[in-house]
Amino acid sequence: MQNLFEQFVTLWVVVDPIGTIPVFVAVTAASTGADRKVIAIKAAIVASCVLLFFLLMGQFLLEALGISLEAFQIAGGLVLFLFALSMIFTDANLVPVKTGDIDDSDMNRHSPAIFPLAVPSLASPGAMLAIVMLTDNHRFSVVDQAMTAGIMLVVMLSALVCMLLASQILKLIGTGGAAIVSRVMGMILAAVAVEAIINAVTILVSA
Repeated sequence: MQNLFEQFVTLWVVVDPIGTIPVFVAVTAASTGADRKVIAIKAAIVASCVLLFFLLMGQFLLEALGISLEAFQIAGGLVLFLFALSMIFTDANLVPVKTGDIDDSDMNRHSPAIFPLAVPSLASPGAMLAIVMLTDNHRFSVVDQAMTAGIMLVVMLSALVCMLLASQILKLIGTGGAAIVSRVMGMILAAVAVEAIINAVTILVSA
């Protein structure tokens, strides 16, 4: 049960449903209520499919490239740590750092449900790395991996609810509140990243 809770916290932090709220509000400002609902649902579905792909195929790709999971875990931990730092030290604004610089021409060419909401806001590089590390074929059974997939879908469902209620939530907590939540999540993610690096180094040293 504790492991499931830790997985939930890890996936919640890297997906960051609360941090997606300002992004959603910004990119759908000119959309109607019905369009915003469609965009939210599409973004959640696409992001879930991307993470499920990494859950099923991520480790196979690593092994095909001859990359050990420990090496990937250390690299992933470093990336997650840098990602956490960006969450902690970014100035509060309507579009968090994880969306990158959103160019108007990009917004015209792509649906906001795909970019920036699904990727890289929900299915961020940090989330892709985390899902691979949480479903190591050598350490977790198919049942364990299925449970991780279920937890990921619960987090995505939470993100969908947050997007559907984005306007109300943002009015309640304000932009400052969203920034505070993002920074707290960043601190937790930094700790998770350091723990992943320590575990990988310990395995390598003891091998």
